[in-house]
Amino acid sequence: MFHLALFENTLDFFVKGGVFMALLLVCSFVALTVILLRSFALRRRAVIPALIEKEINKIRPGSEPEHLRHLIQDDMSPLSRIVEVAVRPYNATKQETLEVVQSRARQEIVRLESGLFILEIVVGIAPLLGLLGAVTGLVKVFGNIGSGVMSTTDLKGIAGGIGEALSTTIVGLAIAIPALVAYTYFSRRVERLAVEMESLLTDLIEKIFQTNRGQETFAPEGESLEGAAR
Repeated sequence: MFHLALFENTLDFFVKGGVFMALLLVCSFVALTVILLRSFALRRRAVIPALIEKEINKIRPGSEPEHLRHLIQDDMSPLSRIVEVAVRPYNATKQETLEVVQSRARQEIVRLESGLFILEIVVGIAPLLGLLGAVTGLVKVFGNIGSGVMSTTDLKGIAGGIGEALSTTIVGLAIAIPALVAYTYFSRRVERLAVEMESLLTDLIEKIFQTNRGQETFAPEGESLEGAAR
């Protein structure tokens, strides 16, 4: 009976919040969906596969990265997509390779950050929706008092009306705080993964172009790397 009464009170709590409570529940669902999807997508092994990382570290300066090319063929991780540009057998200088790799890296970082702007929006609008719901509820309470529907001596009714009005503020803050924590965590995680990928790719390019320091081209066959990236 206690659990049933608790459920009814909770349901009543959300129902009395009105349209603003419904909007807040939509915000909470969206935020939770983004958090779950980003938690899955930003796992380290999904962004920087251990096998690819190990192979990059194993490559000897000046050697051809044939085994690395083979590994990244069936891998769709962000690191593999960037490495694929770096090890293409095109006639390109070290500077050209760095520029194209940086361009591809920016694209992958944008992909990693996809969805985070939604959390940022939720962090901003959830408290405002809660505040708007509270103000609307208070206007209704004082409007009832002014019109004589509710007596000024009915303290219990007034307190209950104010409590219902403030319910949206509580829910708005309860949504915004976890969303802010998640947004900050994911932003820092993307930065950390980007730094790790940058370190690996810098090391890889240095090894590839270390064969002949007087000759800056890599795999002198085919078209230019810049043309292939378009």
